[in-house]
Amino acid sequence: MTRPAARGGRTSADRLARLLNLVPYLLARPGIEIAEAAHDLGVTEKQLREDLELLWVCGLPGYGPGDLIDMAFDGDRVTITYDAGIDRPLRLTPDEALALVVALRMLAETPGVANREAVERALAKIESAAGDLAGAPVEVRLPGDTARVRELRAAVERGRALRITYYTAARDETTERTIDPLRMLMVGGRAYVEAWCRRAEAVRLFRADRIDAVNELAEQAVVPPQARPHDLSDGVFRPSPDLPLITLRVGRGERWITEYYPCERVEADGEQWLVSLRVTDLGWARRFVLGLGSDVTVVAPTELAEQVRAQAAAALDAYATPVDRADPAVAGATGVS
Repeated sequence: MTRPAARGGRTSADRLARLLNLVPYLLARPGIEIAEAAHDLGVTEKQLREDLELLWVCGLPGYGPGDLIDMAFDGDRVTITYDAGIDRPLRLTPDEALALVVALRMLAETPGVANREAVERALAKIESAAGDLAGAPVEVRLPGDTARVRELRAAVERGRALRITYYTAARDETTERTIDPLRMLMVGGRAYVEAWCRRAEAVRLFRADRIDAVNELAEQAVVPPQARPHDLSDGVFRPSPDLPLITLRVGRGERWITEYYPCERVEADGEQWLVSLRVTDLGWARRFVLGLGSDVTVVAPTELAEQVRAQAAAALDAYATPVDRADPAVAGATGVS
């Protein structure tokens, strides 16, 4: 998503940086002409006047008389008469410093963070300057930050190829794979290894909590030049026209799926909704629908409806079969003697 630009064709971040620079600039040049200041700052006179109007409502908490930045105008000249302390170096309170330390520690622990060394250097400087915070009893642990994630991250940082045992939920199967890791990353609160999969001969994402076993190989990871990281700006699953499209009729109790899964079409059908979405394959869709219960009906494709009907009937038949408790095998399995 593209961030909207502020007036003058500049982003909000650009304007904030300009405002922070504007106060010390004007303090060093009392009575400067607005045209000269605009030229120095690389903005139009109109934009500078708008920035000055915004400065008038900026200042210290309380935002009353004596808290806000103040200026005096003499024709086309401007002078800062009260700077609200922006000219002073930033000094963190103990609470502010501790909050910053916690945030940096969390950032350092997040898989996939670029320039981790820079984060750790900044953390070391703040802890050193803060003194007592260096030994503060603060432990940062991200959701899903398990021993497995730490093991994977260490292997990825060492640049080694990995042999993994991986459970693929879409096909409900466990496979052995050799992968050449590209990076660790966190998406939607879950840790992933993005790697070149030698079995699939393509870049794949592997969820850390679905990796049952990891064996770090002696060989270095070798990623082919054609391998490209995924664009995860819209999430892990990216629906495409080549994937199967399913349509479900859902009741009120299952409408949550329209918020949890990317849907191509949602429309009211009386008291129910017709929901169309792309899926990785029909095997996953069958298990998905069966898990939703009786408040969902498959509209299309017919193949999926038949698979769901057949598996539901098989489950009912299994429950309908009487159990012979005299059978030693059954007695042993149920603990009945």
